[in-house]
Amino acid sequence: MAWFKRTAKGITTATEDKKDVPKGLWYKSPTGTIVDADELARNLYVSPEDGFHVRIGSKEYFEILFDNNEFKELDAKMTSKDPLDFVDTKKYSDRLREAQDKTKLKDAVRTGVGKSKGKDIVICCMDFAFIGGSMGAVVGEKISRGVDYAIKHKLPFMMISKSGGARMMEAAYSLMQLAKTSAKLNQLATAGLPYISLCTDPTTGGTTASYAMLGDINISEPGALIGFAGPRVVKDTTGKDLPEGFQTSEFLLDHGFLDFITHRRELKNKVNLYLDLVQNNPVR
Repeated sequence: MAWFKRTAKGITTATEDKKDVPKGLWYKSPTGTIVDADELARNLYVSPEDGFHVRIGSKEYFEILFDNNEFKELDAKMTSKDPLDFVDTKKYSDRLREAQDKTKLKDAVRTGVGKSKGKDIVICCMDFAFIGGSMGAVVGEKISRGVDYAIKHKLPFMMISKSGGARMMEAAYSLMQLAKTSAKLNQLATAGLPYISLCTDPTTGGTTASYAMLGDINISEPGALIGFAGPRVVKDTTGKDLPEGFQTSEFLLDHGFLDFITHRRELKNKVNLYLDLVQNNPVR
């Protein structure tokens, strides 16, 4: 029997003969471009036709920046607690457990130490998939410990931000991390060690108000949303229409908040070129 039959309404296929396309084979960018998932991965998760930079996490950034993806992870088992017994639509402790199960991460930031183009570097990278990359006590502590490690071993420090801001479920504990991380970065500066801040999509809220904009050099990927409050909130508050491209990385570059924007495939080269310049290393 044929796998289809012709009817008055057209050609139909029996339910048992229908084949579903597995999820994850294709990616559709906001511009409507369809990209094969394997091709997207080979292109560092950048749509080859329109250059759209797909959001990625610490796993992918570490693969891009560390030589041969070899690094030592610091404080890998550190996890958040629920000091306030916070409950909204569900318990915060349940949210943490669900996020850990879903993402296979312990919290919204990971710290790696390894070589990038042969030079040792400490890299902290946030993961938006973990409760929107929100900044809680563990995020602040891991960043601070990463800075301490960089100071102790006299290494450059890089922060990759991707966050919705402070973690509301930790209230004041979360807000304390703004001052804590900023103070640690001041210690890094006093030690004469370079700090590179990479703002990716999105970098907002308390993250922008602290470590994300304190780099010796602040850089970003194309089209990233960077700001404190979101565009809708700003517009509702001011009652005015916002300029075109407001809070995109290109807008911030034009207004002096960023030093440069780099395509993801050039990220490793640009970071190491800067380190060679500031550390007076010969160009290889």
